Amino acid sequence: MQKRLSHTLIGALVLLLALAGCSSESERPLESPVRLDGGAFGSFYQVSIADPLTQGEAQTLEAGIEAQLDRVDQAMSTYRDDSELTAFNQAPLGEWQPLSNALIEVMAISQSVAEASGGAFDVTIGGLVNLWSFGPEARPEEVPSDAVLTARLAQIGIDALEVDIQAMQARRLRDVFVDLSAVAKGHATDQVAAYLEQQGVEHYLVNLGGDLVAHGYRDPEEETLWRVGIEVPEDGPQTAQHVLPLADISVATSGDYRNYFEAEGQRYSHTLDPRSGTPITHGLASVSVFHPSNAWADAWATALLVLGEAEGMTLAHEQDLNVLMLVREGDTWRSLASPAFAQFFGQALLEELGIEVATAKEATINATGIDENVSKERG
Repeated sequence: MQKRLSHTLIGALVLLLALAGCSSESERPLESPVRLDGGAFGSFYQVSIADPLTQGEAQTLEAGIEAQLDRVDQAMSTYRDDSELTAFNQAPLGEWQPLSNALIEVMAISQSVAEASGGAFDVTIGGLVNLWSFGPEARPEEVPSDAVLTARLAQIGIDALEVDIQAMQARRLRDVFVDLSAVAKGHATDQVAAYLEQQGVEHYLVNLGGDLVAHGYRDPEEETLWRVGIEVPEDGPQTAQHVLPLADISVATSGDYRNYFEAEGQRYSHTLDPRSGTPITHGLASVSVFHPSNAWADAWATALLVLGEAEGMTLAHEQDLNVLMLVREGDTWRSLASPAFAQFFGQALLEELGIEVATAKEATINATGIDENVSKERG
């Protein structure tokens, strides 16, 4: 009896020590900044947090981040048969469909940028994306015939999608395939940032496949800002063309240099111009938009990339957008910024990095080929 009691006491002691070990591990403070990472949307996520965290707190935040990403994927994926967007694309034409707040918000942003850009951004382009082998249909990598391209192009257009924000519903008026991939990742980035703030996190950098949100400081004690690189627009190893300090703002970058295919010696970018139905071919290789909302930044970056340097910078002036463009010039790159970018980052940094600032007049001349003052004199 005494021997059995001794064994029981020893077992209880071992269990208590094990529980104490688990508790101490969960409460172990982590070195700042803490990095949480994983896969999302066929890409990656990386979240750096400079707030003091224990192992247990970091694990809780990581689970919450992944829940936010799963929620967006469930709503907006074009690759999932059970997503809310897939169900919307399969719904009868002309019938209003009640949608989640998230889907309505992203569709409303998309329609707004589509209208402001004259159709350079268009989420009804999904059928064209699939046609050019960049979507979930996984077609062979081949150039569509003119007849097929013309037929598919005739279907799309922002007037084929109607969004009723007040009633939280939308409908397709023609048989278009709504593809939100050019804005959904930005929305997901915003959602992760919002979740962190809800949890009381003050100093973080969210990176979702290159879409970024920076808040607070990398080193709160030294008040050191987060620093992010604007990638050189080449399909080789990733290197930074510019490194910029960021605080309390997001940035989304669109480029034509990573996702593409080649056919008969011709390279075709994944960025399609919805107005022509074909991949872009101009010299503008990369557009970064800095904005309080990453969803808006994501949509604007795509629209400006489609428009090209001249038209894109003109629109950036009109919309007062904070924009950095990287333009091909032979084997080198020219960096061109909007006045809003210069005002946000300061002239000293631009001079240090060799970034030009486009004036409103220069943008108008580049886009139209006409100097209005000269035109008036000649008139």
